[in-house]
Amino acid sequence: MRPATRAVHVGRPPHESDEPLNVPITMAATYVAGGDREYGRYANPTWTAFEEALADLEGGDQGALCLSFASGLAAVSVVLDLVGADQVVVAPRHAYNGTTMQLADLESRGRIRTVLVDLTDTAAVTAACEDAALVWLESPSNPAMELADLAAIAEAAHAAGAYVVVDNTFATPLLQQPLDLGADLVVHSATKYIAGHSDVLMGAIVTRDAELYDVLKRRRDLLGAIPGPFEAWLALRGLRTLPLRVERAQANATELARRLREHPAVVDVRYPGFGGMLAIVLENAAVADVLTHSTKLWVHATSLGGVESMFERRRRWAAEPSTIPEGLVRLSVGIEDVDDLWDDLVAGLPS
Repeated sequence: MRPATRAVHVGRPPHESDEPLNVPITMAATYVAGGDREYGRYANPTWTAFEEALADLEGGDQGALCLSFASGLAAVSVVLDLVGADQVVVAPRHAYNGTTMQLADLESRGRIRTVLVDLTDTAAVTAACEDAALVWLESPSNPAMELADLAAIAEAAHAAGAYVVVDNTFATPLLQQPLDLGADLVVHSATKYIAGHSDVLMGAIVTRDAELYDVLKRRRDLLGAIPGPFEAWLALRGLRTLPLRVERAQANATELARRLREHPAVVDVRYPGFGGMLAIVLENAAVADVLTHSTKLWVHATSLGGVESMFERRRRWAAEPSTIPEGLVRLSVGIEDVDDLWDDLVAGLPS
């Protein structure tokens, strides 16, 4: 089956008389002993359905396995927790600041060493891999919208004995499958495009390495970074419409990027040519702040991937690196009518 079909059908109960079409929400903290689940921190049927569906989209035809988490940052934390003392993590200088803040925290406590790289300089990134235990990648990067040569970097990292992790939140498994490009692990903030309605906090990790899966599963069991059954059910319901939402958001983003490139107030447009995320650079912070506070449809918010269009000036956050322009506005394009989105944006931009 093709991805749009699999998104609808995988992870459902069998097509048998009186079976529900959707997996029920299993509200269970405790199970009768003697089976595989044992306790509510170890397993839940509603998680399992979500994990089957996401693993399938990320490459389940080749044995992908998924673990769901309480949040994207919980998933990030469990992966970074596997890095040994004083080992090197290579990561993008421009990345989700929850990830870079975790790296900075671990480094400040002497747990790891971090090397931040420019993802667009493949030679520099591959050179940095030589001493690494873990290489963390984003493509497109958040919020700079930079692209990385995932296959080339993964090859260099593996030659050096390092694991490769790709945060695939922006692209989703519909537009990019990092496991096919050499990644060992894929991380998602399922809060964003996967769930897609700005009402769920969840994360996920996908891998084809059964041994690595078992290690991560034991860490999740030990740390308790598990999703609630209702959250997993909502995320699975959102995943069912992921192909439709991504298709519409991408079409809107492509058209908005085209129009924004022609607007005199826009210094730069950063759009990789796919997906619903883009960034624009305006003259300064003041102009960017006026835009983000003057629209009626675009929501000033620090999330992304919902059906509604959201944006923010990223340097309003102290953790954002100084190499991100003060006037950069990250836009998460939703599924509204593109002309309505355009009219609302233009009203907030200097003429």
